[in-house]
Amino acid sequence: MAIKKEMIKDFIILNCIGKDDKIGVRVNNDFFIHHFDQKIKNNDQLVLSILNLIKKHKVNFNSHFSLLVNNGPGSFSTIRVSLAVAKGIKISKNIKIFGFKNSDLSQFNLANIEVLINKNLLEKNLIIPLYSS
Repeated sequence: MAIKKEMIKDFIILNCIGKDDKIGVRVNNDFFIHHFDQKIKNNDQLVLSILNLIKKHKVNFNSHFSLLVNNGPGSFSTIRVSLAVAKGIKISKNIKIFGFKNSDLSQFNLANIEVLINKNLLEKNLIIPLYSS
């Protein structure tokens, strides 16, 4: 099923695969990025970082809000945690969730994320993680 660009207006993107992890939020046409400190285990900081980011930028979850999650390939535990957090947010806030492959996002910036959206490189209602060994 093709995903219409209008379906994804504001979003949180979780790019957590165990290497150069970061999260971003687009709200009201502004895009903000949170980089994780490499000395801290990202799995322990993911939920707190998301909460701080949505509070700081006054995110309002509505019918146009989506969650984009990197499915890997990457670290088993990091992908597993980010998928669990994403599914928890989906259930609690009733928002749409989409997955994408790491290879489809060349750089973590708004322009490349919009390429994911515009070229229908997102997977709807099907998240199949790819773990690297």
